[in-house]
Amino acid sequence: MDLLNDVINARCSDPFKCLGLKPSQDKGFTLTAWRPDATKVEVLEIDSDKLIGTMQAGQDEGVFLFDWPAKRTQSHYRLRVHYGENHFTIVDPYQFPEATFSDPEHHSATLYHKEGAIVRSASVSDQLSIQGTRFAVYAPAARSVSVVGDFNSWDGRLHPMSSNGDGVWRLFIPDVVAGARYKYEIRAKNGDVLPHRTDPFAKNIEQFPSFASVVCDDDYAWQDQQWTTRAIEDVYEQPMSIYEVHLGSWKKHSDGTSLSYAQLTEELVPYVVEMGYTHVELLPVMEFPFDGSWGYQPIGLFAPTSRYGTADEFRALVDAFHQAGIGVIMDWVPAHFPTDSHGLASFDGSKQYEYPDPKKGWHTEWNSLIYDFGKDHVMDYLISNANYWLEEFHIDGLRVDAVASMLYLDYSRKDGEWVPNVDGGNHNYEAIEFIRKLNETIYLNHPRCFTAAEESTAFPGVSKPTYMGGLGFGFKWNMGWMNDSLSYISKDPIYRQHHQGNLTFSMVYAYDEQFILPISHDEVVHGKGSMIAKMPGDAWQKFANLRAFTSYMYFHPGKKLNFMGNELAQGQEWSHERSLDWHLLDVDYHAGQQRVTKALNHLYKNEPALHLDHSATGFEWISLDDSANSTLAFVRREKESAEHLIILVNFTPTPHGNYRIGTPQKGRYEVVFNSDETGYTGSGYPMSDSYQTEPKASHGREQSIEVQLPPLSSVALKWHSK
Repeated sequence: MDLLNDVINARCSDPFKCLGLKPSQDKGFTLTAWRPDATKVEVLEIDSDKLIGTMQAGQDEGVFLFDWPAKRTQSHYRLRVHYGENHFTIVDPYQFPEATFSDPEHHSATLYHKEGAIVRSASVSDQLSIQGTRFAVYAPAARSVSVVGDFNSWDGRLHPMSSNGDGVWRLFIPDVVAGARYKYEIRAKNGDVLPHRTDPFAKNIEQFPSFASVVCDDDYAWQDQQWTTRAIEDVYEQPMSIYEVHLGSWKKHSDGTSLSYAQLTEELVPYVVEMGYTHVELLPVMEFPFDGSWGYQPIGLFAPTSRYGTADEFRALVDAFHQAGIGVIMDWVPAHFPTDSHGLASFDGSKQYEYPDPKKGWHTEWNSLIYDFGKDHVMDYLISNANYWLEEFHIDGLRVDAVASMLYLDYSRKDGEWVPNVDGGNHNYEAIEFIRKLNETIYLNHPRCFTAAEESTAFPGVSKPTYMGGLGFGFKWNMGWMNDSLSYISKDPIYRQHHQGNLTFSMVYAYDEQFILPISHDEVVHGKGSMIAKMPGDAWQKFANLRAFTSYMYFHPGKKLNFMGNELAQGQEWSHERSLDWHLLDVDYHAGQQRVTKALNHLYKNEPALHLDHSATGFEWISLDDSANSTLAFVRREKESAEHLIILVNFTPTPHGNYRIGTPQKGRYEVVFNSDETGYTGSGYPMSDSYQTEPKASHGREQSIEVQLPPLSSVALKWHSK
């Protein structure tokens, strides 16, 4: 009876030992049920609802007992539970220990096959099985855990879970199927009942105010087999132009509501294809409680946000991108998590997911908690989550947010506010080990996928393989190039001659990492102004500057990333609360910026000389020190041929009528791109269609061409031998 008292007082760790059908002292069997507040409980045959007998009320309120008939060979049953004049029938979960304790096949990178709510069936006979859901949650410090939901009126007394000593609490509940809402009621070791917790492995979560987990049955039929079975190519030698998107504000309805996943499938996918991008990168789509965090304060790591639809509707969006030949990258946030009471903070009454010491576990910049990367379960939880998105949603890449904050123990902390590592330094060895294991797992299991780090320091080897001592990321965001180039382009052209190094320095370290050039959402918020607002001069000069800068970015080595709205020359800063200003396309200047972006994307994809972003053989300076004229000239080369482009950039409003440039080869150079064309709302400064080399030495080369270089422009010339 001690165990039964534990059940009654919500402190039982194994209700299967006292509930259900158990041997009795007289060598028979006794059925024990726990139904608090019930007035009567009847036992029915499981396959016919025929009455077997009525249970007797025990000494303790809510406990019902029944001596099982010795002649009955069937040990399964239903219970008809009466509450006064009302009653309903249930299948008692405590008759199915196998369905509760049998874990599906899994390993450390697929914990989602073991934990969470998994729809399964329990066998009654060869002819009958009972559908239900097996719930499992890791809460090693809990005194007891119950499943609560709309199937039990959110009453934590009715479905206590069982722990077998591994810290995971389990229970199979019959007749709970997809669509059921649930949470966990956890009693801490000190006896306190904690706020109801959302399932850390929930695959769907409701919005405010409930934040309830929702049982899902994943049965989406993918149609992207051609994409997922495509030949494995060297991603470093392929074009990559990324369109960074916040799904909720890319476009909105007239009433201010966001497009759904289904509507984005109809509108966003064809737009990305038409514009010529190769990939989209989605700001975090895993569930998050606060709209203003843009997804960077997630709680439901395994659930696509329900703001825009269901998990299968999100799968359909990814599917549509793949069928259109577009890769899908997702921002992923393993650095920290918010303190909301339904989330992971002090999940089981202990610091289960976060570092216990606030000098390691509290993020001072974002007022959030930091994962304890030294705990095996935390590492497995996060790596399983990364693997889940790649496996179950066919995501092609993960951009890992805020990597610097993970690497450094003193990140955003003053002296005395952080704890050194065992060697007295500021590197977080546990986070570094986690990052390496994460990348090794992804590249081993998903050879077509990649990772990218948003890392803003000079930490060495971010995008080098782990076997070479690196962190193992596929790419690193080039924050140095971004800061230097934006600083340069925001200056009045008259002062740019004094800052030529801001343009050229990036090539000193361009091949130290595998870089992505990011003009991301971070550059058009928090008072930084939109891209067009950063540009100096009158209206014409602003747009000419932006076209020249955008073109320069596409011609500079490194993969490309642009936030949505950059292609429109969005006038105001981005806000998640409003749509992009699509009406601006009625203004020719803005339409011109969209046209030039589209042209650059297609040129970038179709011109192999622009693909060799991560090898020094793909780039060569012609002129980098003409600071007086604020011009640059360089070569972009193909990998295994003499084919190449000459890139000319003029960052002043002064055209150059006789601009001589040394060339790598004798031949003819065709103008294949000019950001000053009138079709882009440029000045239309006259240039020839092509230029024949002359045997006149220039820039240390025997052959040269004399071109007309338009104002505030970037020009690409393609070499032809004849």
